[in-house]
Amino acid sequence: MPWLTRPAAALAWIGRQGTRAVALSVFAGLALPPLAALMKPAFTASLFVLLCLAFLRVDPGALRAHLARPRLVIAAAAWIMIATPLACGAALMAGGIDTAPGLVLALMFQVMAPPLTSSPAFAALMGLDAALALATLLACAAAAPVTTALFAALFLGSSMPFSALGLGVRLLVLLAGAGAAAALVRRLAGQRWIERQTERIDGLSVIALFVFAVAVMDGVAAQAIARPLAVLGLAALAFASSLGLALATAAAFARAGRDAALTLAVSAGLRNLGLMVAAAAGAVPDLTWLYVAVMQFPVYLLPHLVKPLLARDRAASPR
Repeated sequence: MPWLTRPAAALAWIGRQGTRAVALSVFAGLALPPLAALMKPAFTASLFVLLCLAFLRVDPGALRAHLARPRLVIAAAAWIMIATPLACGAALMAGGIDTAPGLVLALMFQVMAPPLTSSPAFAALMGLDAALALATLLACAAAAPVTTALFAALFLGSSMPFSALGLGVRLLVLLAGAGAAAALVRRLAGQRWIERQTERIDGLSVIALFVFAVAVMDGVAAQAIARPLAVLGLAALAFASSLGLALATAAAFARAGRDAALTLAVSAGLRNLGLMVAAAAGAVPDLTWLYVAVMQFPVYLLPHLVKPLLARDRAASPR
């Protein structure tokens, strides 16, 4: 029936907008504070939906291929969850870790956190290897309880505001629940049906990303008015740190091939700070929370800026 096809067509259209649509989400949260406050309770639910859709979007055969040859995934998880927090923590200690404890906590949150639950969705939207992003996410999430406890004890000590075990349990529940939901849909509908819904699944991902981005911007507009220079400085630091992690990762994994290196760069550069704050039950300094909020600018804008560059590079590459 035509009236039933209209929502599906709308989802497909939204999915084709991809990163252009999600880039507007951050500004919607800033421009419409009441909307941000309204959507804040949906923060966790939107993360769960994103992961469910990421599981659906990935070809199980491609994921099994990565897990059957796990060397790259293990190396990526070791780089993301061990090498980068070790390097960052050592640099912060050398530079004076007590000078700005709220900012130090935010930066350590950034490098200790696993990749965004939406990193496979971002990889898919950018035309990269979503299966590799998902396999890396799973490996990093499995390692997170141990590595988080280790580096928090080493660099933050008694100031750690959350339980590493609690973080690990929440990650496992989120991943297992999303995986089970996706597996149920796949079993009932079949892989061929899912493959025909690619654009619609991308559309749902864009909507979920919109909800998440608007929710996390709650209160940021007021901070920007009251402390504009502080917010601009934190935004600049968020872009620099995300790009720095991504570029270092792309260079470290250049031998794995262009698409693999860029996929891992997305995973390493865009970390799940929101999940870290949720695991801490929100018990973080105001400066930490503000950094987590402004981190959404590189999260949502960088894929939008990079996608056309990747498309242009593919078009220019010899067949």
